[in-house]
Amino acid sequence: MTIQRTMPPIVRTYTERVTPWIRYSLIRLGLFAGIFSLLMVLGLVWWASALFATVMSFAASYIFFHRLRDQVASDLAQRLTQSKGKDLDAASEDGAIDSERDR
Repeated sequence: MTIQRTMPPIVRTYTERVTPWIRYSLIRLGLFAGIFSLLMVLGLVWWASALFATVMSFAASYIFFHRLRDQVASDLAQRLTQSKGKDLDAASEDGAIDSERDR
């Protein structure tokens, strides 16, 4: 009698489980926090540090993270096409409009 061992399901890597939205947002937030912290340590006023950190993190994410931004855009487009046919309130709205006409 031989015992067959079943292999555990292949566990996806962490980056495959995290949606592009979350990954892109965390990267941009991390860039902002790092630049903001650096500017604060250098002695800039907090509002100037926040302004410069915002501009620099936007520019860096725009230049260096175009693939991830494209993934976010395609994920958004996919979600929109999937949800176009699903209007959960359409039946109740139509019923309300029809009952208004019957009065």
